[in-house]
Amino acid sequence: MKKYRSILVAMRRGFTLVELLVVIAIIGVLVALLLPAVQAAREAARRNTCKNNLKQLGLATLNFESAQKQLPPSTDVDLTVTTTGNNGSWGVHGRLLPYMEQQSLRNLVNIQVAWDNQMALSGLKVASFQCHSDSRSDEIRDEPPKAALYPTNYGFNMGTWFIFNPATEEGGDGVFYPNSNLPLSRVLDGTSNTLLSGEVKAWTPYTRNGGLSSPEIPATIAAATAQVAAGPEPKGTGRTEWPDGRVHHTGFTATMTPNTYTPFTFEGQVVDGDYNSWQEGKNGRAGQPTYAIVTLRSHHAGQVQVGMVDGAVQTVNDGIDLVVWRSMATRDGGEAVAQQ
Repeated sequence: MKKYRSILVAMRRGFTLVELLVVIAIIGVLVALLLPAVQAAREAARRNTCKNNLKQLGLATLNFESAQKQLPPSTDVDLTVTTTGNNGSWGVHGRLLPYMEQQSLRNLVNIQVAWDNQMALSGLKVASFQCHSDSRSDEIRDEPPKAALYPTNYGFNMGTWFIFNPATEEGGDGVFYPNSNLPLSRVLDGTSNTLLSGEVKAWTPYTRNGGLSSPEIPATIAAATAQVAAGPEPKGTGRTEWPDGRVHHTGFTATMTPNTYTPFTFEGQVVDGDYNSWQEGKNGRAGQPTYAIVTLRSHHAGQVQVGMVDGAVQTVNDGIDLVVWRSMATRDGGEAVAQQ
């Protein structure tokens, strides 16, 4: 009987406080060990989603070129119009919609007229235009009476520095510029060597419209930073209008290597920003030439993912040589670029 009583007492006793604390500590250690692995797995999945999005953009561009016998322009601007900033000039994203299983959305809009007041766009999210690692990609831009838009996390290659001169209609050295309509054969450096698209951050601050120190491309980070800070119109809304074809919304330049930090003070805070000397098409032929420092930036640490003109996707480390990086952005510079 005594033996059974002892067993009963032991069964009723349960865990001591010390035992309970030890168990909790062990569980805490296991969770602490597991969390980084879970986060790494999630980030790897998000990175792969970005890679797939860039792949879709590349294939859609090739299908567009196959159907239209030319690449889409960065935007179409009417240079005879001087009373508008061409806020509604559609960019590459909108022109690719039918070629990336978005025909139903394309049927709701008219890319021949300004997107600003086409309310069919309002509140619509195109998943292939967004990176889930960017916490601000779900932050909608609502500017009534304009359509409320989600940002984009992918920009298209508009060259190294110079974008467009409205007086001469000359375009830059990238794959896209206003009114370009280039055939694929104009990519003389090779489709596998030339950048098509890349990752950018939503809601990137930028400066614009004036303050050009020199038409020469900035040679150093210090020179680029000074140019960004010289822009007289600071904005906090870069990358927030995916239909808009201007470089600070849907393009990029290779003036600086990926994730280069070019700070300026915006609303009392130091931010990492871009620069557009003059909004493409603004004031028609009387407008100024456009030069831009619009850098590829990624939430995937230490790198950006880029799409090439042939549809392939590559990872480019932040430490890439600037000369090599700029060579990858030119369509017919004659450079021999090793695969990264």
